[in-house]
Amino acid sequence: MSPLVPGQGAAVTDDQLDLVDWVYFEKNRAELGPGFIRILNYFREDGIKSLAQIEAAMHEQNTVALVLPAHTLKGESRQFGAGPLADTAELIEQTARSCIETRRFPDELVPDVVKLRRLFSVTVELFDKAVNPLQTRIAPQGAFGRKVANQNFGRI
Repeated sequence: MSPLVPGQGAAVTDDQLDLVDWVYFEKNRAELGPGFIRILNYFREDGIKSLAQIEAAMHEQNTVALVLPAHTLKGESRQFGAGPLADTAELIEQTARSCIETRRFPDELVPDVVKLRRLFSVTVELFDKAVNPLQTRIAPQGAFGRKVANQNFGRI
C-alpha cells in the first residue's frame, strides 16, 4: 500500500511523497496558523511567475535573467519543505551565476528547467491535497451522499 500524505486519505507514490518534507511543512503550517493558506497562495503565484521568467530567459538565452527567479523559487520552496524543487532551482541559479562569470549560456540547463516545471506542478498538487479538505474527501463506492452511522439511535 502506498504511503499517505499527512492529513488525508489519498495515496501518493513514494517518489511524490519524497518531494516534500511533511514534518517541516506541518511545523510551518502550525506556526503560521490562519495565515498559512494565504502564504501558500503567494508561493503558488510567485512560483508561476518565476517559472515563466526562467523559461523565457532560456528561450532568450539570457543567463542573467535566470538568476533572480531561480533564487526566489529556491528560497520559497525551502520554506515549505519542498527540497527537490528548491535543489533544482538552486542548481539553475548557481549554474547561471557561474556562466555569467565565464560569459557563456548554460544550454545544459534545459532538462533541469523542464524538470523544474514538473516538480513545481506536482509539489503544488501535493500541497493542495494536504490543505484543501474538499480534495481529501473520498465518496463511498456506489453510494449517494454520506453513510449515516447512527441508524439505531433512539430506538428501543
